[in-house]
Amino acid sequence: MASSRSRRVEYDRFIPVRSAMDMDFARCALTMPSRPQRDGSIESPSSAAYQKLLVQCILKNRSRIFAFKSAPESPADKVCQFDEDNRPHKKQQRRIPKDPDRVLAAYDIIDDDRLNLLDWGSNNVLAIGLNDTVYIWNAANKSGTKFSRALENNSPVTSISWSPDGKVLAVAFGNSDLDLVDAATGRLLVGIQGDSHSFVCSLAWRSNAILTTGKSDGSVVDYDIRKDDRAICDYKGHRLEVCSLKWSELFGRYLASGGKDKLVHIWDARMAVANHHSCQHQLLHKISNHTSTVRALDWCPTRSNLLASGGGRNDHCIKFWNAANGVCLNSIDTGSEVCALLWDKNKSELLTSHGFPNNQLTLWNYTSMTRKAELFGHSSRVLYLAGSPLGGVVASAAEDETLKFWNVFETPKPPKPKANTMPFAQFSVIR
Repeated sequence: MASSRSRRVEYDRFIPVRSAMDMDFARCALTMPSRPQRDGSIESPSSAAYQKLLVQCILKNRSRIFAFKSAPESPADKVCQFDEDNRPHKKQQRRIPKDPDRVLAAYDIIDDDRLNLLDWGSNNVLAIGLNDTVYIWNAANKSGTKFSRALENNSPVTSISWSPDGKVLAVAFGNSDLDLVDAATGRLLVGIQGDSHSFVCSLAWRSNAILTTGKSDGSVVDYDIRKDDRAICDYKGHRLEVCSLKWSELFGRYLASGGKDKLVHIWDARMAVANHHSCQHQLLHKISNHTSTVRALDWCPTRSNLLASGGGRNDHCIKFWNAANGVCLNSIDTGSEVCALLWDKNKSELLTSHGFPNNQLTLWNYTSMTRKAELFGHSSRVLYLAGSPLGGVVASAAEDETLKFWNVFETPKPPKPKANTMPFAQFSVIR
């Protein structure tokens, strides 16, 4: 018990401590009349002077009776007001310029929704087909040249496409010829003569050696440019012009095609039709939900099975498909013809180009499909889109004979170099 009595007791500061109180002051303060007397008599001047002197001498002008062990803490120097934002600041939304960074002339460009006349290769060189000539523009040094072989053919360019490594440019002509041109020298590497009753409308490279063509008669054919007998496979399904072709980036497994017959086909290159049709690939899904020409197609680079398609003048819709099961995931009515679409390679954003009435470019946020920006600058429908391999910039071309460059996508930051934590890691080990 002695030890417990000697133990120091801590009191809460709101509980009065009698040892710190002046009992005389407390008694005087409690008994001193502080209200007028009930009988209505007025206090004499001598009594008032006495009370004043008592307060000064005994009470020492104090007014509190209770005493506390410690004074309350002083208020903080600065207390945040309700109107101050104490939450962490969100990342500011990037500013998307409304005007193009650069405008180039594109005279004699053909306004035909069956054709594909613009492509930007991995070598950072842009190619555009203008009537019977192919012009290339080097984005690195801002210089332009042209391929003169198209003049010899005296036939308009119908489709162009760069190989994945950017070394070969495929150029298709209206007379059904297909040329493969060396990008460095402009020399013709391979010339393929097609059927006189059809011409190539769309091109897509599956690899640096295999090129897929979509033709005006609805046929789709694979060519192996390393072989003498180059036609190695065909795809049966479309009845009219094949306006668009896109290989998925996942090992080139899925091929999507869109045509004038309002159909979207998804093919699985790993599945053959049968042993007696080894040169044909299996049609995985036949999609007939669009009500107009489908020339806007692109695979999402971050979701391997996600395909986006856009309908033409009588459709106005962007639709999203699961390539594995053919299910439509979403459909958005844009209010105008969807001429082309392009996924951002670094974020979940989608850029679409449109026709009447505004001929605008629209940037969408996927998956909410909210409009992040609308870019106006063309005076006719924007049939052709191509994205820079470095990200950020997108080129658009239209019948108004202009080629515009827009800084619409976010430029990816260069990756930080990884620290070499292992000693002598730069040397080879010889056993």
